[in-house]
Amino acid sequence: MAGNPGTSPDDRARADQAREAAVEAALGKLDLDAKTRLLAGQDTWSLPALPEIGLKSLVMSDGPIGVRGVRWTADDPSVALPSPTALAATWDPELARRAGTLLAQEARRKGVHVLLAPTVNLHRSPLGGRHFEAYSEDPYLTGVIGAGYVNGVQAGGVGTTVKHFVANDAETDRFTVNNVISERALRELYLAPFETIVENAHPWGIMTAYNTVNGTTMTEHRHLVNDILRGEWGFDGYNVSDWTAARSTVGAIEGGLDVAMPGPRTVYGAPLAQAVREGRVEEATVDEAVRNVLRLAARVGALESAEPVVTELPAPVDGSALAREIARRAFVLVKNDRGALPLRPGTVALIGAAARDARVLGGGSATVFPAHVVSPLDGLTAALPEGTLRYAVGADPATELAVAGKGFTLRAICRDSDGNVIGTASAPNGQIQWMGTDLPEGVTHDRLHSVELTGTFTPRDTGPHTFGIKGAGRFTLTVAGTTYYDEVQHPAEGGDRFEAFFGTPVPRAQAELTAGEQVEVSLTLVVDLPEDMPYKVVAFALCHQEPQRDADELIAEAVEAARAADTAVVVVATTERVESEGFDRKDLALPGRQDDLVRAVAAANPNTVVVVNSGSPVELPWRADVAAVLLSWFPGQEGGAALADVLTGAQEPGGRLPTTWGPLSDAPVTQVVPDHGELHYTEDLFIGYRAWEKAGRTPSYPFGHGLGYTEWTYESVEVDGTTAKVRVRNSGERPGREVVQVYLAPTEPDADRPARRLAGFAGVEAGPGETAEAVVRLPRRAFEVWDEATAAWSFVKGSYEIQVGRSITDRRITATINV
Repeated sequence: MAGNPGTSPDDRARADQAREAAVEAALGKLDLDAKTRLLAGQDTWSLPALPEIGLKSLVMSDGPIGVRGVRWTADDPSVALPSPTALAATWDPELARRAGTLLAQEARRKGVHVLLAPTVNLHRSPLGGRHFEAYSEDPYLTGVIGAGYVNGVQAGGVGTTVKHFVANDAETDRFTVNNVISERALRELYLAPFETIVENAHPWGIMTAYNTVNGTTMTEHRHLVNDILRGEWGFDGYNVSDWTAARSTVGAIEGGLDVAMPGPRTVYGAPLAQAVREGRVEEATVDEAVRNVLRLAARVGALESAEPVVTELPAPVDGSALAREIARRAFVLVKNDRGALPLRPGTVALIGAAARDARVLGGGSATVFPAHVVSPLDGLTAALPEGTLRYAVGADPATELAVAGKGFTLRAICRDSDGNVIGTASAPNGQIQWMGTDLPEGVTHDRLHSVELTGTFTPRDTGPHTFGIKGAGRFTLTVAGTTYYDEVQHPAEGGDRFEAFFGTPVPRAQAELTAGEQVEVSLTLVVDLPEDMPYKVVAFALCHQEPQRDADELIAEAVEAARAADTAVVVVATTERVESEGFDRKDLALPGRQDDLVRAVAAANPNTVVVVNSGSPVELPWRADVAAVLLSWFPGQEGGAALADVLTGAQEPGGRLPTTWGPLSDAPVTQVVPDHGELHYTEDLFIGYRAWEKAGRTPSYPFGHGLGYTEWTYESVEVDGTTAKVRVRNSGERPGREVVQVYLAPTEPDADRPARRLAGFAGVEAGPGETAEAVVRLPRRAFEVWDEATAAWSFVKGSYEIQVGRSITDRRITATINV
């Protein structure tokens, strides 16, 4: 639980009482209008200050792998950690806590009080578009990693907002879908991580989701929010809507929603004050919401009359070093035949567009802008002896345009309706995302008529370059003095309301350019914001695609490089059009010709290592043909350096799978598209490894699987009550870390219960020949089921087998207990 180190429980209790007194005193000074104003965003990212009670403006920011701050721009860089799937793959709550400590440091640097993270929805289906942004398919692993993260952030004096409460497990029709879920599945699966985090980390905030659950939209779900979250679990933090999710003034406030974001136009503020005056809402209900917001302010130090929870900040954290450590600890080596890794001395052919232009994070609101990125090519160039590395593109996963990046130098020019310049700003990544009042100095929405992205582009390849536009509105696109497009680009029919941020770029021009020869480029948008928009957003992007060489020719070049090398390392990847916010995946295939590339390289060089750069599962149809497969997830800004550490053997890959990998044709749960507005969770308790086992199907790589560079022998397990002590021996030739996994299986089969479930785990380290003991305490909840008849948890007595091993399928030793 967050707090100053060294303080006693009694001291913390007295401090809590003092903060509560300050909150009550502040609340008593506010009139109805001030109260309701405090519950509505004043802009995109903040709540209003109330100087009359010494309340500062509370500032929020997206996460979860970094802290973007209130500006969506590469001008304000952030440390970019590996994806949440990567963090969960470390199976290390302490490492998650350290990640949280760094993010609190980043938040304070950017003036942020509350981080809108972590995401603890489950990997119900591998097709979920934001799969990479959540931790795991298992509720226990998700809860434990999430609790570590929350404890770390809040120990740094910054609030967290655990999201998305609840069952926001897919993106299709996310604003309107009614997810129909049994009470038992809700309790045992989808609510479970939130409950674990509330109990073990005491989060200061929670975010209710867009979707509906069993007929009630989550921002109005009194049963799940007031009865369970606050009532049963004792959550005393603030509850904020997902952005634009709140739909009803009375329904939201009575459903337990404290804050409606973003502002300034929300269902709270003046509409809420009016509802109170008309007798449709009790003022005491408003007071309770205000109390929760003031308590948050007191905890983070934004209420002058209250001492914040944290007065002694943690020691500074080296962001780059921690990002590199998490990445290498997260890499999962799923196959390593003939000792292909670590790399043997000799020459290496590095192949793949993603090896040069790394994808280090997922798309959507999780996006941050790191000051630098270490690609696999950068990392291996630095790590390997000079002259031993050769690079070939091989195949490009990007089949669509991407936001203008390398080679572009751009700025934004704002003009009024008369064409006068009223402001300028840099635009280092070719994308404008101005939300609310986040406009260039001197610019207001009332005066802003047009925004021009203008500057230069220096190609790195000769040939036909494609330019395009992401966004909607009247655009003019000019390249090298020629105007290629001067029309209205309409939004996609039925598209996500945040399409300007997450939508598909549309190609609008093709220009023959010469490598190294700089040309002028310009993209102008005539700003026409609808009056009924809940908040003002100016968002569009200049997009670009390099000349597309013949795919067979590129693969042939890669094969030649592989044939001449001792080892071929192929980096394959997904793109932002495969894994991002706002849409779900259609399949699990790698985009482009990457599968063909791997097959061709493996045929030319039997010592082929494939690095899979994706945030969530993809199909690996060639996995039997290659020597080694290493999953790197989205590895963050230091991913290439971490990859070099692992490939060369300077560090071992430490990850274990937090989710099952297998082909879509065998995946037991694949339905993410609603039918007539409803998505029925017909699989009930059986998602992830539970479903694979029930269906009797064998995945490509099972939950918990992961190899290191040493071997482990499981020697014994002793059980004392519900504590398992497991002795393992490092039977290999180098030091290593093992994740000892404990699964609990009822000895009497029950069709309504999974055959086994993860009940605990522990990481141990040992040198060659040394032994280590893992102590795993099995929680009471592991022996309980939700009884829908009594609406209560039921402890299931009987005989259980404790199964200990390296994955859900690699169980080495067992013991039996009776409870």
